[in-house]
Amino acid sequence: MTNSIKKMSMKLHGITLFLLLCSFLADAQVVVTKDVDYINDSNFENDKDLLDIYMPQGKKNVPVIVYFHGGALLMGDKSWGEDIGNKIAESGIGLVSVNYRLSPEFQHPTHVNDAAAATIWVIKNIDRYGGNPEKIYVGGHSAGAYLAALLAIDSSHLKIHEIEDFKLAGALLISPFLFVEETAKDRIERDTIYKTIWGNTEESWTHASVTPHILPNRDNILLIYADGDEDWRKEQNERFAKAMTVAGNLHVFTKEVPNRDHLTLLTSVLDNDDMIVKLISDFVLDEK
Repeated sequence: MTNSIKKMSMKLHGITLFLLLCSFLADAQVVVTKDVDYINDSNFENDKDLLDIYMPQGKKNVPVIVYFHGGALLMGDKSWGEDIGNKIAESGIGLVSVNYRLSPEFQHPTHVNDAAAATIWVIKNIDRYGGNPEKIYVGGHSAGAYLAALLAIDSSHLKIHEIEDFKLAGALLISPFLFVEETAKDRIERDTIYKTIWGNTEESWTHASVTPHILPNRDNILLIYADGDEDWRKEQNERFAKAMTVAGNLHVFTKEVPNRDHLTLLTSVLDNDDMIVKLISDFVLDEK
């Protein structure tokens, strides 16, 4: 072997070791705790009472996002939060990705009740993992963002669990639907399986909507949607933000993300041009 080949081989070997070390250090930035049961003495089918915790390595008292996956309340699980969980934790914020029971087996308000139970668990226990129980945000993608919106603006869900005075730090809603009285009607016309989510009456749809809870003192909400989202979804996000502002909430904002659609907002979160994690981390870490 010539000296030049030896040098090239040593250089490539050094680069390989460097990349492996970088990979190890990146992994070490996040501590992941999986399959934590958030409801004592429960045994939900398909592990729907479990959550995963993504926390920054070696940090304490960090803000935490309780995150609910999308899937139209019909499909999905907490693994859908893995990429965003790791990347959020690398930014210095904790994220807890939650399973919850789904339709058609379960109907509203089971989904949001499970979301509330998981949020209560986080409030009561996250300090043991390095989180700040006084800086708990709720968030999610699509249907999960809808659940987070309900928790953020309807305090009755948390009061069921004897948390009377707790105030969430805010909500981070990635491309939610919000006005169920419109969404349910449209979806049921396409597929009757959607009757299993909110029922089949306008009264039940409105009860499950954000509409009755657009009131003051429900502040600090960021809504993110894609330029490739459907027009009706964009309109619902903008309308909700405007209505909440008119109601007296000063920190309700929307942001349209370019070069994305409803799915790639989440599936491209590890890409170099991702904006989601920066938007979220800037919003959470900004001292208001």
